[in-house]
Amino acid sequence: MTTSNKMQLCFHTSLAEVDAAAWNALAGGQPFVQHAFLRALEECGCVGGDTGWQPMHAALMRNGDLLAAMPLYLKQHSWGEYVFDWAWADASERAGWAYFPKLLNAIPFTPVPGNRLLAIDDSAREVLLAGVLGWASQQSLSGLHCLFPTAQEQEILAQAGLLQRRGVQFHWINRGYRDYAGFLASLNHDKRKKLKQERKRVAQAGLRIIRKHGDQIDAVDWAFFYRCYAHTYRAHRSSPYLNLAFFQRLGELLGQHCMLVIALREGEPVAAALNLFDSERLYGRYWGALDYIPNLHFELCYHQGIEFAIEQSLQIFEGGAQGEHKLARGFEAVETASWHWLAQPQLAQAVSHFLQAEGQGMAHYLCELDERAPFRQG
Repeated sequence: MTTSNKMQLCFHTSLAEVDAAAWNALAGGQPFVQHAFLRALEECGCVGGDTGWQPMHAALMRNGDLLAAMPLYLKQHSWGEYVFDWAWADASERAGWAYFPKLLNAIPFTPVPGNRLLAIDDSAREVLLAGVLGWASQQSLSGLHCLFPTAQEQEILAQAGLLQRRGVQFHWINRGYRDYAGFLASLNHDKRKKLKQERKRVAQAGLRIIRKHGDQIDAVDWAFFYRCYAHTYRAHRSSPYLNLAFFQRLGELLGQHCMLVIALREGEPVAAALNLFDSERLYGRYWGALDYIPNLHFELCYHQGIEFAIEQSLQIFEGGAQGEHKLARGFEAVETASWHWLAQPQLAQAVSHFLQAEGQGMAHYLCELDERAPFRQG
C-alpha cells in the first residue's frame, strides 16, 4: 500500500518479518513494546493460530527505512483486552452488522499504558494511522481500537476522529521516599496501621519472602511460577492466556526486566508474583499461590513491589487493571484511555452517545476515588 512521499505501508503476519533493531529504536524502553516480547508471544503460540489473535503488524517504510510501526492484531473476540466492548459487539451483531474480525492496536493480555503508534515523529504517526484506517475500511473491518496509548498519541488519535473511552487504573507514585518506613509515614493512621498488620500476619505465618531479578531467576523458578500462575487460573475456572514456554523465553530475552517475588514456607515455595520493570516503572503482572494464606497476595503483589520500587528509585508502580482495594495500600487512581474507530456510522453514533455518558460517570468516579486517597492531610 503506497502513501505520499514514496512511503509504503506494509502489513506483517509475523513480527519476525520486521527488523528488531529498527522496531526497538521506535518503541522506547518499555519491555512490553519490545520486539522480543511481542515476537515471543507469537513463537510460543500465545497469539496466532486458533487463539483469535492474528498478528497484522503495520510498518511504514521509505527507502528501506522503518519510519513508523504499530503492534496490530485481527481479533475474532474481545478476550484479553481489559477494555470491554462486548455490549458493542452484541448490539452490532443484533443489528446485522458483523463486529468480528476487528482490528486491535494493543499489547496482548497487557493493560499497561505505553507507545502504540511507534514513529520517528508525529508526521509519520499521522501517516501511519491514516494508512491503517484506510486499509481497515478497504478490508471491510468493523473498526480499529487503540488501547492505553500515550498522551502524545492521544492527540493524534483525537485529530483523526477516533472516539475516546475513559478508564481508571491504580498506580503507586514514588514521592521521593527513602525507604518503606518513609512511605508508611505518608499514610493516615488507619491505613498505616492496616498495612503493618497485614505484613505482620504474613511474617507470623512463618513465611520467608525473597526477590529475584535478572539472571538470578533460573529454570526452576520459572517452572514454579508458572505452576502457581496456572493453578490460580484453574481455581477461578479459567484458562491462562500465557504458557510456560513464553515465560521461559521472557527470561531468556528480557530477563533484565523481570523481578520475581517468591514466598517460602519451611523452605518450600508456596506462591510467586512476577513483575516487569524498566528505568522508570515497575509493572505488576501475574501472581499465583498453591495454598491460600491470608494477606499473602497483598504482600507479594503490593508491599514487595513498593519496597523494590523505592530501592531502585523507580517513579511509578503500576498495579494492573481494576482493584479499588489498591487504594488502601498506597496506590492512587489514574485515568487511562482507549480510542475507537467504528466503520458502521449508526453504530459509531450510538457508541459516541454511550461514551459521553460513561465519561461523565467516570469523571465523578475519579473524583470519588481521589477523596478516598489514603494519605495524611497536609
